Amino acid sequence: MLDINLIRENPELVKSNIKKKFQDKKLHLVDEVLELDKKKRELQSEGDALRAQRNTLAKSIGTLMREGKKDEAEKAKQLSKDNNERIAAIEAESEEIDKKLKSNMMAIPNIIADDVPIGEDDSRNVEAKTFLGNPEKPFDVPYHLDILESLGGIDLEAARRTSGNGFYYLIGDVARLHSAILTYARDFMIDKGFTYCIPPFMIRSNVVSGVMSFEEMEGMMYKIEGEDLYLIGTSEHSMIGRFMGEVLPESSLPQTLTSYSPCFRKEKGAHGLEERGIYRIHQFEKQEMIVLCKPEESDEWYEKLWNYTVELFVSLKIPVRQLICCSGDLADLKYKSCDVEAWSPRQKKYFEVGSCSNLTDAQARRLGIKYKNTKTGKNEFVHTLNNTVVAPPRMLIAFLENHLQADGSVTIPEVLRPYMGNKDKIVPKK
Repeated sequence: MLDINLIRENPELVKSNIKKKFQDKKLHLVDEVLELDKKKRELQSEGDALRAQRNTLAKSIGTLMREGKKDEAEKAKQLSKDNNERIAAIEAESEEIDKKLKSNMMAIPNIIADDVPIGEDDSRNVEAKTFLGNPEKPFDVPYHLDILESLGGIDLEAARRTSGNGFYYLIGDVARLHSAILTYARDFMIDKGFTYCIPPFMIRSNVVSGVMSFEEMEGMMYKIEGEDLYLIGTSEHSMIGRFMGEVLPESSLPQTLTSYSPCFRKEKGAHGLEERGIYRIHQFEKQEMIVLCKPEESDEWYEKLWNYTVELFVSLKIPVRQLICCSGDLADLKYKSCDVEAWSPRQKKYFEVGSCSNLTDAQARRLGIKYKNTKTGKNEFVHTLNNTVVAPPRMLIAFLENHLQADGSVTIPEVLRPYMGNKDKIVPKK
């Protein structure tokens, strides 16, 4: 959510930003916000004047009664009554304006960074850097489900019977590998100085609306029937919500946190072959990074965060690249974002395994998260950032494809072996 002062002082900048995001249907919201804001301030001014007059009348009525000026006292009483009725009407009208104003403000996208590429959709995203190249295998790499089945590591049919499409059972060494990757990622981030957290896996609606737009919520979140609770789509939601309404000491910043959670997403729509299997699913697990920092530090943290993910994948000998997200591919609250994509030897192209975002103060404004600036003495909004460390099982696809051998076995990189009982490979069952 933007600062209202920015919309008042530079509405054309806000409109230009909306156009850069190809959301012209929202342009009218800027003018509506200005009109609502003007009306709200007029009502506030009128209400303040009436309250001041009411206080004066209250004092004068007693004086007039003592002086025997009953007619004048009655007139003052009637005026006071009229004022109270008008004040009540102003408060009711102001409440309605506040609701509409907040709704409009929350629909206006965050200002994007100057270096964000301008484009309508993800086809206009821009490759920035690649790491470890894009090596080809000297043999045909099977579809990831075939690899998993050959290792005796998955049961989709049973999952369909118990839960429906988009769910899975991981089994044996594959399940162990899945957990090993998450545990290695946890320790990797702890070694970077991050504090490990396990958050609640359900959050209330006021937290959901604080961390994401309504459109995202409708497309992603599962709601608990009969409760004001939603299953989280990522631990970022819970982790940012933890600080809702707080004023943090400046000395406590930056807050650098790494969190584990299961994640639940609707993932509506039909998808092609590559998005079946365990690529696009309703339930998965993830290790996340979250940072709350002072505004002047968020650009630096953004660079650190996506580089940490690259470093982790490189340590696992998985080629990756950084892909800069264009304006039309940015969610409304994001200032800038990039994807980390892993190389698929089977498809001979990269696919997304993580996303890093700087949201500046957009989430902090919605949730009221501030810090005490010791220089100015004022409470100011923090900046929030998030980034995927690893998100199996999608990351598992990249791992299996890149470490698959011609005999069907899958090698375990040295850094991961302590988490796999010192195994150096997983061998096929069939």
